Amino acid sequence: MESLLAIVIGGLFTAGFYSMLRRSMVKLVIGLMLLSHATNLLIFTAPGLTRGKPPLMKEEEIASGLSYADPLTQAHTLAVIVISFGIIAFTMVLLLRAYRTCKTSDTDKMKGTAL
Repeated sequence: MESLLAIVIGGLFTAGFYSMLRRSMVKLVIGLMLLSHATNLLIFTAPGLTRGKPPLMKEEEIASGLSYADPLTQAHTLAVIVISFGIIAFTMVLLLRAYRTCKTSDTDKMKGTAL
């Protein structure tokens, strides 16, 4: 399962970087979204997947040797989701402002525009 997720994460990073290298600002935002999803999966799967185990347990259960899921990676993933949402929202507002000013979303045509 982890090797399949590694392939998916690599594909998402590849598609995200490829989309960001395109000339359209909309594809730039799509690339940012793909990169944020790939980062979420990478952080979540880095310590290893633990299926069917709770993230929080009582001390007696931990001392008895029962396994549990790592709650720190889940907290980091939630933080990354919030941060990536803020970055994508800012980028979309910036895209809207640039489109209203330049009347195009092509980055090559925006180079000659004096703002």
